[in-house]
Amino acid sequence: MRLATRITLIAGLGVPLLVVLCGWSLFLLIARDLHTEQDAHLRKRAASVVEDARRMLRVTADGKPVIAQQRERAMFGAALDVGVRVEGPSGVVAGGPQPPAGTELPTAATGPVTVEASTSAGGDRSDSWRVLVREIDGSHPGVHGRLWLFASDSAGREQLDSVRSRVVWVALGAAPLSALLAWLAASRASRPLRLLQRQAGGLDPAVGPARLEHAPTGVSEVDELAGTLTTVLARYDEQVLRARSALETARSFASTAGHELRTPMTSMRTNLDVLAEWEGLEPGELREIIDDLRHEHDRMLGLLVMLRELGRGELASHEAMVPVDMADIVEAAAEDARRRRPEADLRLDLPTGACVIRGWEHGLRTLVDNLLANALSHGRDPDSRQARVTVSLCAARGVVVLRVDDSGPGIAPHLRQTVLERFHRAPDSDGHGLGLALVAQQATLHEAALRLDEVPDGRGTRAEIQFAAAGTREG
Repeated sequence: MRLATRITLIAGLGVPLLVVLCGWSLFLLIARDLHTEQDAHLRKRAASVVEDARRMLRVTADGKPVIAQQRERAMFGAALDVGVRVEGPSGVVAGGPQPPAGTELPTAATGPVTVEASTSAGGDRSDSWRVLVREIDGSHPGVHGRLWLFASDSAGREQLDSVRSRVVWVALGAAPLSALLAWLAASRASRPLRLLQRQAGGLDPAVGPARLEHAPTGVSEVDELAGTLTTVLARYDEQVLRARSALETARSFASTAGHELRTPMTSMRTNLDVLAEWEGLEPGELREIIDDLRHEHDRMLGLLVMLRELGRGELASHEAMVPVDMADIVEAAAEDARRRRPEADLRLDLPTGACVIRGWEHGLRTLVDNLLANALSHGRDPDSRQARVTVSLCAARGVVVLRVDDSGPGIAPHLRQTVLERFHRAPDSDGHGLGLALVAQQATLHEAALRLDEVPDGRGTRAEIQFAAAGTREG
């Protein structure tokens, strides 16, 4: 059921019900006010009639009929528009409007009460009366009786019936009118929501990014819902891109692994066939074959490790980014490099304070390890054939700069971008062509600027990476 229909039904049923409840409250208030007015009128008349009734009973008890008749007329004159009934030792005197004979009247003088009097023989019709009773006592012997004053309640009942009928008609008229107004208001109010629904329904992730073009409507709930949908769709697009990237990485991994592993596996198979088919191999030949197998095994293992690191870099998320001290990472990577290449000349120039950036610790360690491995492998001095590498780290003006200088032959300017691509190897290289590709990947992941250049004061290559210090990166 649509929202506008629900609002229409609620208004169409709720407004008449509210009218009825308010009308009923008004009905009770009017009834109370009418009775209060009638009771006050009866009490006022009673104050005037009681003394005339007492005089009438006294002269009646003294046997003075002419004076009693005069007193009776005076009593009826004081009553004016209410009915009077006096019951005494000598009989009953009644005059004015009052209930039919036989109607049960109150006997205790507690205040005005309502009396229902039947007006038909079958008792199917009745009138209501407000009745006030007063006891009459006098000091003269025989002056004792009871006075009733009557006021018809039919006028008040007619007013109440009129109020009741008007309430009913107003409620009946309010039902369709309120439903119509509610439908018009709800339709207008839900128009931005319907527009948002059409926009969201027209999005097709298979065609392009699921972006919601929403202009503010002034309706807070709709604008907040649009904002939430925009956030959800942005996260959805991000997850789709990550899923596609993961799939592409998996495909690239499978393709590259198959291509790169084919050569060493073929070589290993050849060596294994030689071991299986040729008997009586010389110890030197056997040792050569085993060394070749170990070399190919190490080559395959290194390639798999590189591919794994590439895959992990592709799937790294921003949630993995935490404050990291680059000085600690560089120092630990340098210590490992010295243990692997004790013959190399590896020097560190680190600041005394911390150089904190926001990054993925494992990825940053991979970046530094591969920078050092590349510099130690290709940074040999052509004269001394010794690798001399200098690693420096500095922080200034919201930037942390890592520099790795080697003393090798350098990289030609037109190849400085090419060497960052995957599986690019120099003709004399025994690597996999993934070291600098991993460095470039991690630099991109950390939004860092990577540049390859010449060492300013001599021959060799400088790899420089500029990171934003923690707390300075935008977004």
